[in-house]
Amino acid sequence: MPNLLRAVTLSCAVVCAGAGSAKAETPITYTDEGRALFSFAVPDFWSVRTGGPREVDDTELNDPRAVARVMGIKPVTDDNVWIGFVSPSGVSSIDGGLRYLQDIDKFLVKDPIVSETVATRIGGLPARVIRGTGTRDRRGINFTATVIDLPRDRVAVAVAVLRDGADPGYVDDLNAVFASFRSLQ
Repeated sequence: MPNLLRAVTLSCAVVCAGAGSAKAETPITYTDEGRALFSFAVPDFWSVRTGGPREVDDTELNDPRAVARVMGIKPVTDDNVWIGFVSPSGVSSIDGGLRYLQDIDKFLVKDPIVSETVATRIGGLPARVIRGTGTRDRRGINFTATVIDLPRDRVAVAVAVLRDGADPGYVDDLNAVFASFRSLQ
């Protein structure tokens, strides 16, 4: 799967530069307690799933974790790629967002191997992008975890996953989603 990883890595470089060849079409707004925090656009023929705040149990450690609203998107006809956004309450900096990712990584990726960490800008805001590989549901994946520093002591955390064998064309759609990201504060 080195070609897919190279495609993800190369395309994520495009994301960081703010360009994308695909267009995301439907605007979505992430809110917390009635306050709009950020927006992004969803590509045509992708579905949106939202969840409210909840607690998730770590079955191995028997340790419940509070999780903020998660907004996930994926192609309507393919489960091999998805991206999720969250803005965890009480996380106010990129460093705090990185600690948050370390705390929840066991829920997202098993045996992660980080290949690259890059400081960049997304939607004109400072961001940190972490790329790597691992497994999820016993299948190999490539992941990109991103922490975006929002105004007023908040962050947006996005995790994009492409399973081994996913159509590399979805990378353009993921890039378009990141290119459409805007703070609403």
